[in-house]
Amino acid sequence: MKTLTRVLFFAALILISVSAGAQSLKIGYIDSNEVMNIMPERDSIEVALMKFQQQLEKELKAMATEYQTKVTSYQNDMATMSNLVKQSKEKEITDLQNRIQEFQQNADQEFNDKRIELLNPLIDKVKKAIDDVGKENNYTYILDSATGVILHIGPNAENVLTLVKAKLKLK
Repeated sequence: MKTLTRVLFFAALILISVSAGAQSLKIGYIDSNEVMNIMPERDSIEVALMKFQQQLEKELKAMATEYQTKVTSYQNDMATMSNLVKQSKEKEITDLQNRIQEFQQNADQEFNDKRIELLNPLIDKVKKAIDDVGKENNYTYILDSATGVILHIGPNAENVLTLVKAKLKLK
């Protein structure tokens, strides 16, 4: 629905601009994912995310080991435990199981937050370069093919990838 709204908005803008005849359209397109993938900062971001993920996995593994140890101990000693001790051990195991599930959910959210935190400066840098290229080269629109907002790429549309790469001093 959101994409349809964007498409209709762009189509309306194009129709208004063409019918007004006040300015000529110069439309460019780019795949922003392609630019993001060749940015030198991307490697260090990926390494930082991998380290963060390994840290979370290490903690989760430690919790799982603790859980397995408690379950094994409970199963081995169950015959000699009083009902009160059994209930206490069962509660410990259940509480630990709940903590593990909660940790998994929080870890997923924390990883996503960390990913956004690390990628936002890079995204902003690419957006600024695209905006600068658009202004410097008098583009009316630059469409991002990575987001799927393109209805049609006509013969006069230009791929501005090389201009953005040059702006960012990338190969």
